[in-house]
Amino acid sequence: MPLVKNGAVVPDAYVTADAEGPLPDGPVIVPLARLLAEGEALSGRNAPLGVRVPNTADLAALVPFLPSLSLVALDFPKFRDGRAYTQARLLRERHGLLRATGNVLRDQILLMARCGFDAFEITRAEDVPGFVAGLSRYSVFYQPTGDGRRTVAGLRAAGA
Repeated sequence: MPLVKNGAVVPDAYVTADAEGPLPDGPVIVPLARLLAEGEALSGRNAPLGVRVPNTADLAALVPFLPSLSLVALDFPKFRDGRAYTQARLLRERHGLLRATGNVLRDQILLMARCGFDAFEITRAEDVPGFVAGLSRYSVFYQPTGDGRRTVAGLRAAGA
């Protein structure tokens, strides 16, 4: 599955693991339930560890593990379900790197980036150019977010 990060296609070093069974060597993404059940053992691995979080999860359970995680992958099960946007904003502003997984759509990628996602799992390789273009479609925004870009109001005030 192609991975778009910071506006470019990059190789995905991570392997997604199942809820049970042996973990592969190297960087791995485990389900949140497995992290909660095996947290201490997983944190002691000698390779980068990521977690896949369903959009129904309470992020408070994840917070103690954040220092040992190299990425958090938030799931979009349906395009109409925006709870992962809220999770993204909270995690980005307080904790770090985010990856969007699941039903990631091209027309939502810029909003996802503005909410704090910096990597996107794209289902079909032929869609990647459209996703990359979508990230740079607009350069000025009305809504403030945690991505550091100035809003129209901020630009007007700076010019006055």
